[in-house]
Amino acid sequence: MASGRMTGRLLAAVLAVLAVSAAPAAWACSFEQAPAERAASCQRQLARSINFGNMLDHAREGMAGPMLRDEFIALAAQAGFTAIRLPVRWDARAGVQPPYRIDPAFFERVDGVLRQAAQHGLAVILDMHHYAQMMLEPQSERERFLAVWRQVAEHYRDAPATVLFELLNEPNRELGRERWNEALAALLPVVRESNPHRTLIVGGGDWNSAAALESLRVPAGERNLIATFHYYEPMAVTHQGAEWVPGAGAWVGTRWRGTPAERQRLRDDFDRVSRWAAREQRPVLLGEFGAYSRADDATRIAWTRAVREEAEARGFAWAYWELASSFGVLEPLSLQWRQPLLDALLPAR
Repeated sequence: MASGRMTGRLLAAVLAVLAVSAAPAAWACSFEQAPAERAASCQRQLARSINFGNMLDHAREGMAGPMLRDEFIALAAQAGFTAIRLPVRWDARAGVQPPYRIDPAFFERVDGVLRQAAQHGLAVILDMHHYAQMMLEPQSERERFLAVWRQVAEHYRDAPATVLFELLNEPNRELGRERWNEALAALLPVVRESNPHRTLIVGGGDWNSAAALESLRVPAGERNLIATFHYYEPMAVTHQGAEWVPGAGAWVGTRWRGTPAERQRLRDDFDRVSRWAAREQRPVLLGEFGAYSRADDATRIAWTRAVREEAEARGFAWAYWELASSFGVLEPLSLQWRQPLLDALLPAR
């Protein structure tokens, strides 16, 4: 345990030096700031983020997408992305009996990604992803959920402010809105025990839907927090042909061109989030959006550009789903950008 703690402190020292030398000073995202100011400045650091999906968020790296290569991190920074959202399936690397110990080798794997990201001036969102058992049996799984987060939080307690914790990706199924609020109330003190100043990211239930933000309950005094939601509407556009979605084969060929009606639906959905954020005084991250590769290129590009534009118009940071898999903006073998899609995300580079 002592050696693991020393490793964590050494990692933190390296990350801190790299963050100071590489991070854009104008965005700050510093522990020196007051909580609400820190949340806002860290949200600006996330302004143009990219999800490294289907890499570390499954039971084994590479089983559902590419292995995470150092080149991916360098290329993301060079393209103009400001942060990585790193989905991690922590529960698959943790024991199933108390004390639910996370594999030290996996911690080292994630540590390496954080070092590379800091070297390239990228913030990182550590996102607890694909925790299926928590969705199916939230009451009986809660002890393990809290124990896993206690370890993650403790391991990264000395990381710079540009490492953010996203507490759970897309609560769903049995982990409905109320049960998620209950789990969140139990989790916040666990994370805050070792990370009192860390900026946290929290979304509502129903797969992090925009509508679920209305029922999200967090302490009014917890100001060092960014709210998140995901957006894949209309599903017939973004998930056409997706093998994991029942009936999605019938959607293949659905087009989206940004007609007035299509654009108005998008504006209405984002206006709802914007009104909630203004009322609650919370900065917002659009944590996932993207269109599956079975959609025609014109649809993918028009939809992606429109969502990005509407997010930016409301001051939302955003994280595109994802880098180099089935929604990807990068071809993982050739390391070539799908340029029109990249231009839809980063038009002025």
